Amino acid sequence: MSDHDTILSLESRLMNAWPAFDYQAYDGWILRLANGYSKRANSATPFMPDAKLDDNLIDYMIVRFLDANVRPTFRLTGLQDSSVDGMLKARGFTEIEPTFVLTAPMSGDCEPDPEVMIEPQVSKRWVREAALSYGGDKADDATLIQIVSRIRQKAAFATLSLDERPVAWGLGVVERGYVGLYDIVVAPDLRGIGLGRRVVASLMAWGCREGAHSAYLQVREENEIAVSLYRTLNFTPTYRYTHRVMPGGA
Repeated sequence: MSDHDTILSLESRLMNAWPAFDYQAYDGWILRLANGYSKRANSATPFMPDAKLDDNLIDYMIVRFLDANVRPTFRLTGLQDSSVDGMLKARGFTEIEPTFVLTAPMSGDCEPDPEVMIEPQVSKRWVREAALSYGGDKADDATLIQIVSRIRQKAAFATLSLDERPVAWGLGVVERGYVGLYDIVVAPDLRGIGLGRRVVASLMAWGCREGAHSAYLQVREENEIAVSLYRTLNFTPTYRYTHRVMPGGA
């Protein structure tokens, strides 16, 4: 499998696992919109090898973003033509948030942690608690529940409780041999003691039971603690992406 094939394979699973509200196709690019909640669901992403941009297409997509009150954002995965990054840079688009897409083979352990509750459907409580622990822009539980309620693949909503207090959460989505891991979050006062690892391992075990041979996730390069955690679970970088965002926002 070529690098482009690998990226397309994982990007298609990512798009299904984290649905947007609106999809628009433009000459090898998919523009997604979801009320501004998360860049992966509110950006234009190349969806064919060597996808190109020109000034007219950039201008057209900028208007689509602004009409939706979303900051124009291009998510560059390596599928795009080599000229794209320089073209956006020349127009003042700023590069932010370089991110790894990591993958790991299944270890063969298909037994989730017994203290991690895994539910097949999202609950208002899961969304409320996970969003609250995220805080900041991701505290918008109303938009989060709209996104995860649109998932059409088999999903697992994980909650780890200590002494009956929910303290860590995560989402797994399985599709065609891969389990994608999303929204891994731990209560702010309990971070750094291995709770996130337990949720990740349990979602991987769930994926193993559902027939997955590999897991994938995304993590910002600057998040060295998370990168180190995932390395201990045998995750390695498969590709990386960056974002080019228009200065000044929407």
